[in-house]
Amino acid sequence: MTGERIYLYDTTLRDGAQTQDVDFSVADKIAIAKDLDRLGIDYVEGGWPGANPTDDQFFAEAPELARATFTAFGMTRRPGRSAANDPQLTALAQSRAKAVCMVGKSWDFHVDVALNIPREENLDLIRDSIAALHAAKGEALFDAEHFFDGYKRNPAYAVSCIRAAFEAGARWIVLCDTNGGTLPHEVDAIVREVVETHGIPGDRLGIHCHNDTENAVANSLAAVRAGARMIQGTINGLGERCGNANLVSLIPTLMLKMGYETGIRREDLPLLTQLSRAFDDRLNRAPNRHAPYVGASAFAHKGGLHVSAVEKDPSSYEHVAPEAVGNRRQIVMSDQAGRSNLIVRLRDIGMAVDAKDGRLAGLLDLVKQRDSDGYAYDTAEASFELLVRRELGEVPRFFELLRFHVTDERRYNAVGKLVVESEAVVRVRVGDAVRMEVADGNGPVHALDVAMRKALEPAYPALAKVSLSDYRVRILAAKEGTGAMPRVLIRSARTDGTEWSTLGVSTNIIEASMEALVDSYTYALMKGDAKPV
Repeated sequence: MTGERIYLYDTTLRDGAQTQDVDFSVADKIAIAKDLDRLGIDYVEGGWPGANPTDDQFFAEAPELARATFTAFGMTRRPGRSAANDPQLTALAQSRAKAVCMVGKSWDFHVDVALNIPREENLDLIRDSIAALHAAKGEALFDAEHFFDGYKRNPAYAVSCIRAAFEAGARWIVLCDTNGGTLPHEVDAIVREVVETHGIPGDRLGIHCHNDTENAVANSLAAVRAGARMIQGTINGLGERCGNANLVSLIPTLMLKMGYETGIRREDLPLLTQLSRAFDDRLNRAPNRHAPYVGASAFAHKGGLHVSAVEKDPSSYEHVAPEAVGNRRQIVMSDQAGRSNLIVRLRDIGMAVDAKDGRLAGLLDLVKQRDSDGYAYDTAEASFELLVRRELGEVPRFFELLRFHVTDERRYNAVGKLVVESEAVVRVRVGDAVRMEVADGNGPVHALDVAMRKALEPAYPALAKVSLSDYRVRILAAKEGTGAMPRVLIRSARTDGTEWSTLGVSTNIIEASMEALVDSYTYALMKGDAKPV
């Protein structure tokens, strides 16, 4: 365990904003910056002052950060202008940022073709810009764009570029794998040469790897092992093309696996899962269940042999404790499950069952049979609990769905606009009363949901606090020729933030949807301690 310090530089608010379908508002940027500061990231890059109205407003309203250094991004001065007469350098100097990171060319090919200036002039751009911003802000960083490609083609010139920044006072020299094509062994060799042969101290070197997220993580770790002491990256690997170095994956590896110190306190590391998932929620996208450390499936165990060992000692199949990063262990049920899986899952839902209980064999057979029918309980914890409790006679009969039907109509409305409307009719027994309700909806499932709520909420007003947050359909292997078997998964949420998943399987997608809906209402009522009317 090294105990050495690694500095973390987050570029989500600038680099991450270049991702397709991502558009941060000013409020988003403020909230994300505060979350990163709370976690303990060393540098939070806010964007490029003067580049667009959003960044201009954000820098005007920049939040006060307690732990992180708020940083602005820009580029070296333009050819033909002095540093004092370059408007974008002036904007950087006058920004509320406490440090400035500037990108400049370090690949002779780009200097020759993109800038179309003499190579020596590019060195002047770097020196002048770093010196000016170092004087204005006290801390300047240099992003050596395309450094690894440049070093492979012309090592002497690539090094002359970073040396110009180093000698002009740059606090950090960041070696960028901009195109994302460099491999870890190449990063290791080049960074070692920069430190050992060319004399740039490792405690002044950073790394920023783009493109392929997984490769970028490996490259970043290779650079650290070779001597670099700062990593640039984004939350969840957000970035253009294939992504970016994912700080969420890198941080636990650095701290828990490699023994490095960072600006993140050990007691704050469990905030990582919360930050990662909240970030995806802000972008209105589903978190990656299989993400390292923070994914919902990162500590999920499905095979019976694995679960039996994990019950005895979690380290037998877990290289870090899930609680260390704010995650939790999951024992999933499937046709691969054994008795150990079932016992653990029952315990997790509050059912203490002795390992010798004769009911276990029947329950296990039931789960495996349902799994073969298409019911994937590893992703629908609420439906699993209802299945088990129904088998044991522990689910109250809150209501009974007697019948339903849905009609869809495609027509032109009074103003000649083509519309498609869905109408659902449900007949439900609640206590001794039978209620029939009709509702329109934006599609058949929405119409059914509205109609069911009209029937149930008078007796169970707590359902008004429950909403459907996600709806997914997967077509299972076709049966009976061309007949498809849809599996519907519904994610529901209560206003207090509690979430659960239910599923339905049928050759009829509406029937499968209704099965998942009924399970969702039943689970909400059962967990809310509702009493059958």
